[in-house]
Amino acid sequence: MPKFITYFLYTALGALVIMQFFAPKSNSAGYQSVVFFEEQTKPSQEIATILRDNCYDCHSNQTNYPWYSEITPINYWLEEHIVDGKKHFNVSDWEKYSARKKDHKLEELVEFVDSGEMPLDSYTWIHGDLSQKDAKLLIQWVEILRIGYQKEIAGLLK
Repeated sequence: MPKFITYFLYTALGALVIMQFFAPKSNSAGYQSVVFFEEQTKPSQEIATILRDNCYDCHSNQTNYPWYSEITPINYWLEEHIVDGKKHFNVSDWEKYSARKKDHKLEELVEFVDSGEMPLDSYTWIHGDLSQKDAKLLIQWVEILRIGYQKEIAGLLK
């Protein structure tokens, strides 16, 4: 094997070992971070389970990291997904959202779940897919929530 390839492989291996000690992790605030959202939206036990199993890991500050999140470079890839997911929709920030923003976030949730864009394929490969039944239940629940927020917005505009 040429010397430069050997040097490159040793350098890459060394970099991976060093990266292992500097693994990224978002702050996982635990269940407390979703309490306000659940108190305000009052999901049934079935909906709460769907949210916990399919949404909260990437869309709240309650991330349950799987065992493979300790392996570099997988941990960097996972963290990128989590940070991006929270950037778009974070139920742990629900208290900070206006009624208009809440309605918009819920509208987007329906759009992405209905089109099959959420949960991401990369999430479902390991965690399992959101069943059609669960997706339908989630969408129905969200549409009912949206009615309340739309009424609140209309009341604010008068």
